[in-house]
Amino acid sequence: MALPRTVDRPLDGPWDMIVIEPGACAGPEELKGLTGFIPAPVPGTAAGALRAAGRWSDREPTPLHGSDIWYRTQIEGRGREILRFEGLATLCEIWLDGQLVLSSRSMFLAHEVAVDLDGTHTLALAFRSLAQDLARPHKRGRWRPQLATPGSLRHARTTLLGFMPGWCPSVDAVGPYRPVTRRGEGARPTDIDLRASVEEGAGILAVGFSFPKARGPVTLSCDGRERGLAETTPGRFEGRLELPGVALWWPHTHGEPRLHAVTVEAGGEAFDLGRVGFRTITQTRPFAEGLSLAVNGVPVFCRGACWTPPDLVGLPGDRASYAPSLSLAVEAGMTMIRVGGTMLYEANAFHDLCDELGLLVWQDLMLANFDYPTDDPAFRSALQTEIAQLLDRVQASPSLCIVGGGSEVEQQAAMLGFPESVWRAKAVEAMLREAAAEIRPDLVVVPNSPSGGDLPFSTNAGVTHYYGVGAYGRPFEDARRADVRFASECLAFANVPEPVSLAEAGLTDPRDPAWALGVPRDRGADWDFEGVRDHYVGSLYGVDPQALRRDDPERYLTLGRAAVAEVMEATFSEWRRAGSITAGGLVWLYHDLAPGAGWGVVDVAGRPKSAWYALKRAFRPVQAVLTDEGLNGLHAHLLNETADSIEATVTLTFATAAGKVAAKAERALTLAPRSALVLSSAALLGRFFDATAAYRFGPAAHDLAHLRLTCADGTFLAEAFHYPAGRDATPREIGLSAALVEDRDGVGLRVATERHALGVHVVLDGEGRPSDTWFPLAPGGERRLAFTGTEGRPSGTVRAVNGSEVVRF
Repeated sequence: MALPRTVDRPLDGPWDMIVIEPGACAGPEELKGLTGFIPAPVPGTAAGALRAAGRWSDREPTPLHGSDIWYRTQIEGRGREILRFEGLATLCEIWLDGQLVLSSRSMFLAHEVAVDLDGTHTLALAFRSLAQDLARPHKRGRWRPQLATPGSLRHARTTLLGFMPGWCPSVDAVGPYRPVTRRGEGARPTDIDLRASVEEGAGILAVGFSFPKARGPVTLSCDGRERGLAETTPGRFEGRLELPGVALWWPHTHGEPRLHAVTVEAGGEAFDLGRVGFRTITQTRPFAEGLSLAVNGVPVFCRGACWTPPDLVGLPGDRASYAPSLSLAVEAGMTMIRVGGTMLYEANAFHDLCDELGLLVWQDLMLANFDYPTDDPAFRSALQTEIAQLLDRVQASPSLCIVGGGSEVEQQAAMLGFPESVWRAKAVEAMLREAAAEIRPDLVVVPNSPSGGDLPFSTNAGVTHYYGVGAYGRPFEDARRADVRFASECLAFANVPEPVSLAEAGLTDPRDPAWALGVPRDRGADWDFEGVRDHYVGSLYGVDPQALRRDDPERYLTLGRAAVAEVMEATFSEWRRAGSITAGGLVWLYHDLAPGAGWGVVDVAGRPKSAWYALKRAFRPVQAVLTDEGLNGLHAHLLNETADSIEATVTLTFATAAGKVAAKAERALTLAPRSALVLSSAALLGRFFDATAAYRFGPAAHDLAHLRLTCADGTFLAEAFHYPAGRDATPREIGLSAALVEDRDGVGLRVATERHALGVHVVLDGEGRPSDTWFPLAPGGERRLAFTGTEGRPSGTVRAVNGSEVVRF
């Protein structure tokens, strides 16, 4: 958990704001007489204030870095107080009653200012033009990345969001985007050191803090147990509380993310120190052999996505803004979220929610691609403070498991041909390791993402950004051939949103020139990520995507959604199979930054795309996977990550698309807790059958293999498919049906098919979504789907990629 500041009061105004020419006002006195001030929520951004005032266009964002932006408010009080500024983007002067009290050059540093109040005072924040500062002469780096511009950003401690053409809109982050608070001096414990660990099965809580005004004995409490703290030096209290048998914190797929409140009582007054979770994080193999994590001694396949802010304009940091996205991540079975170096440090509420929801967090430093001037004493000192503040702020967060030195710094230099002596980011790694050892010794330190091999981006070592399947157009087999150990980025596509989101954005026709504005591309590349998606549409379904786009744009988008889902499931099936060397995969990206076919698996409106539904199936904690092992047939991999034993039935069926069964096997079995079981098709059938159509003795007897895992009572758990001759998406009558059903779980949808159905998708007439969509159905198969966010009896349509029917319900 991020440390609470229970006696801090928000300094939320009212504030107002004005945008003026750079240098037009040297100080706040010169603001008098100016018109054009607008209300400005704090915490918040200038862009967010302009949007609230109706002076903002998402299609043509107002440039802000070229202006000075002033905020001001009144403070009333008497006596000494501490003003705290959690985040100021980016070049900021703090003025109190016309006097400059502090200047900041980093949006990633928090500041505290002691002030003496005596009545009513004026507080003003001047955000100076970052564009002017970047235009000053700066020492050039040894390389100039394509990612962001200008090159002088290497000297600035600001987010790269808004500076990356082709990646995200040019939205300038300016303003007090994190809370501004006030508190009385000495009103609560400060300099808190709160550490939770596990030793020989017992929880260990070590606490230290300064509290000169404490009166009487000081007592620490956690999990219903308490002990007194000793005053080790005047005003400094320390102690250690042992908690045998305390419930551990687990990722949500593997157990319960248990948290325990920590309080301190002094002089009859209780102070909340937050909540802690007791867990261990260990690497199960040397980093050079590939990152691999175990939580509480249990190996965890880390799957999830790379995070993006839920609102690029306002950069909110409250629970209400984070909760919908993080809840969707949990629903999809994600175990890890990575906050990459191109983004920004998220607020305390983000880490609090990840703790509560059981989502592991990989946190990069905000460093990406540039040759940062770590030999500059001022830059180095500021970065050291930034690292220390970050780790101190989340010192009690059990979900935080990895801290990384940034994104693609080493890769950028290595790809430009520099030797290891240049591309190895030793200075940043050393700073990070030193700070982690002092503040968070329980964390795993990753030098950079990617890193760890002969080249930083080697797929068979450390961590890699794997785009073999994806941007590089490799076949599915490459996911195994590349020997991926841990993909901290992977599977980037221009993922098409659902029709309702496209309609809201006015982007229903991919032939419209406006469509291309929402498609991401790497700067300088002659291809984009829609072309990547189209490549797999062509290879999976045997169609010409460009002709389809021209002649039938609706089907073009339909096959695009279906293809991405197929690729996501196939890749993670390979990586999650028993015996796989891969220990994790994080999809690029989680949430779109703009309307359109962006990288996100969730669109800018917060609605899941086909990729999200595919990941939800691929990430099931109880999972069934089929892999093609050539002459060794198909292998069924049955995975149980939970702490419970499961009595199950596995069924493997080989059939034609019409449902004629060529071979079938069924077996009752027990899936032990946190186990994997592998059964070959031969072992299940008890005889030879050319399951992969590898022997070529004649035409294959089947079009598909269907693996189904159910509980002993028949409850569906998971399924997988294999197509020896590929996927036939030609529309035909397949006997698709759909009907609303109602039982104790509420209104649901029963979907069934007579023939095999590819890419079954549900489109609702109103708001809400089904529990699954863009899934296959075996011949004669059916699924019951639940609804989220609907009212009454929903209506809509069901279709299949290879079906000619449009079924209404």
